[in-house]
Amino acid sequence: MSPVLNIQPHSSVNSKIPDLAIEDSQTVVIFGGTGDLTRRKLLPALFAMSEENRMPEAFRIIAFGRREYTQESFREEMADEIFKFQRVDGSKQDVNAFVQHLDYFKGSLDEMESFEALHKQMSDSSVYPQNRVFYLSTAPVFFGPVTEKLKGSGLVYNAPDEYWSRVVIEKPFGRDLESASALNQDILKLLDESQVYRIDHYLGKETVQNILSFRFANTIFEPVFNSQFVDHIQVTASETVGMESGRGAYFDTAGSLRDMMQNHLCQLLCLVTMEPPSGFASDAIRNEKVKVLQSIRVPALDDVRENMIRAQYAAGQMNGENVHAYVNEDRVPGDSRTETYVAAKFYIDNWRWSGVPMYLRTGKRMARKQTSITVQFKKPPMELFRTVECEHDVCDLTEAQPNMLTFRIQPDEGISLHFATKRPSMHMVVEDSELDFKYADHFRGTLPEAYERLLMDVMRGDATLFMRSDEVEAAWTIMDPVLRAWKERDSRIPLHFYAPGTWGPIAADELFEGVNGDWMNT
Repeated sequence: MSPVLNIQPHSSVNSKIPDLAIEDSQTVVIFGGTGDLTRRKLLPALFAMSEENRMPEAFRIIAFGRREYTQESFREEMADEIFKFQRVDGSKQDVNAFVQHLDYFKGSLDEMESFEALHKQMSDSSVYPQNRVFYLSTAPVFFGPVTEKLKGSGLVYNAPDEYWSRVVIEKPFGRDLESASALNQDILKLLDESQVYRIDHYLGKETVQNILSFRFANTIFEPVFNSQFVDHIQVTASETVGMESGRGAYFDTAGSLRDMMQNHLCQLLCLVTMEPPSGFASDAIRNEKVKVLQSIRVPALDDVRENMIRAQYAAGQMNGENVHAYVNEDRVPGDSRTETYVAAKFYIDNWRWSGVPMYLRTGKRMARKQTSITVQFKKPPMELFRTVECEHDVCDLTEAQPNMLTFRIQPDEGISLHFATKRPSMHMVVEDSELDFKYADHFRGTLPEAYERLLMDVMRGDATLFMRSDEVEAAWTIMDPVLRAWKERDSRIPLHFYAPGTWGPIAADELFEGVNGDWMNT
């Protein structure tokens, strides 16, 4: 077992650092205002921002939905939800005070009359601040039509104008390159790019943003982030959940590649491989991410056959309980070939990363919930030392272990570095040790929720953590050939199966053939 050297820096943040706050008074309208995302994430995030004195002096929130509520019954129900899912431990009194800023508007996304009525209601500037955020927490089929009605009813302004308006669009943004391009064209006919915020909640996670600060604020690491020193990089986003709560109906139309790899995993790969930006303005960072995506080798049919593994979980047991096979889950067709797991090997054809394999994988019903990025460095050109692996005082000779740098996105957020140290003995032998930084040990309190950071950035007009239109299309350009190959049901592209509670199919391990390493399963 490797010894762990815990990094214990100071435990408080410099009190002179100014807190970010939203200055512009504004109204936030949430379409899908009675949905699960609103209850679990959006309203608790806005409440946390209010409790931390980040909200503007004047703000209003409107939840747009089809259900029958009175103002009081809606506020009462949402107060219970906020209290249940809050991060900041606000009292009932605090929550009740917050929901006085919350209104319910009954309307239909299909009817222009609802938008015109909403426009009339929001025109009262004594109640509703005229700067506006519209959050589309709806089914993707409504993204284009709702944007069209927002523009047609006058709810969104032209840019620039006396007041500003911004539209937040949830994922998935398109199902393939063609639909994503069409959606971009439809929206950008109505809105300026500066008004559109395509959200990926992974980018709001504190540990994701720390990748940039780690790379570009520490001169000891950035010089070795290249093909001369790095053997390979792997990105994992594994989940233990399956199709609970009827999620199978949505997931079966998407699959793991659309649901996770095209957006979340590609974004993580961009952050760990991008060139240093010219600054931290939004376009400076997004420009570098687009360059990475445009440099990823687009898979040919042979690449899909050899470097892409798709699979479904079979029936089995997890934590002593029987688990259905994916095709036997609620609201999933019995003959479905939708992948619940996908693993891939990509190459970035640029000067920095030429020849370095990039491994991405994601799956449901896996052994552990884990999102992480591991950078594995090359072994020294000569093995001067014998290497041992020890469990207490019992040691065995083993192969030299490479240095590895791991970013743990969730859970157990932190960063660890594996390196060789001499084991105390009369022999010149080394063993693998670990420097481990944990957020929980260093910072008091809980980390901000991703939606808190992203909502605050929208309300402040900072688009750094949101995807630009060319960024979305560049990611789909990589994944489109894979989707087409799978759709054609090429017999040389099998659908594998794996037992629930494992790390996926054995076939995924074969992606490392000829490479010094395998999947990091913590």
